[in-house]
Amino acid sequence: MDTLPHYHVVRVPPEWSTGDDPFAWDWTQMPAIMPFVLADGSGPATQQTMARLGYDSDCLYVRFDCEDCDIWGTYRERDEPIYNEEVVELFISPGSETPVAYFEFEISPNGVFFDARIGNPHEDRATLRVDLAWNADARWWARREDAAGRWTAILALPWRCLTSEPLPLVWRANLFRIERPRDGEPEFSCWSPTFTTPADFHKPSRFGCLMLAEECRERIRNAAIEE
Repeated sequence: MDTLPHYHVVRVPPEWSTGDDPFAWDWTQMPAIMPFVLADGSGPATQQTMARLGYDSDCLYVRFDCEDCDIWGTYRERDEPIYNEEVVELFISPGSETPVAYFEFEISPNGVFFDARIGNPHEDRATLRVDLAWNADARWWARREDAAGRWTAILALPWRCLTSEPLPLVWRANLFRIERPRDGEPEFSCWSPTFTTPADFHKPSRFGCLMLAEECRERIRNAAIEE
């Protein structure tokens, strides 16, 4: 895992309320992940994406800010194949080991949501299994700013959708972007490159590590007190 990217997820400010407008939250308090790199690892994406993550005792929060000179999408219903158009994606699994099962979440510029449970024991499309019947009790938002050439997606993902165990300190995850300009070649970018051509995001051995920073410190502090 030394060659994989690591990100310390910090606690969100206590004033972030579940009833507030998430676009009004001060996301600059969360460290930024950028630049996204091409899936084959050859360099940074042309249409860039910045991601920020935070958490509290209930949820993981993820924000994607996307540069996009041609924002579009035709799908309107949950779990339609928005990955065939333009989308941001989070793949995630609890624990530090390379997952053979994980969760997939996607949001389109039009606010269409896709979620599934994935079984992928061999990193092989032939044995990949997708459970579309599973639905997470998540909240999501999207905002287009076509004139400015950008769009934003936000996901609030309850921990209870991902694990029934005590909250793990480390999670394996990757963040992705599919950009498909109508007059150009598609661009597949991510936080941790999968080194695949053609692009294939379903490579859990390439998932990076998310570490819950405050949770780690709290457990270390409690362990020291107990000693």
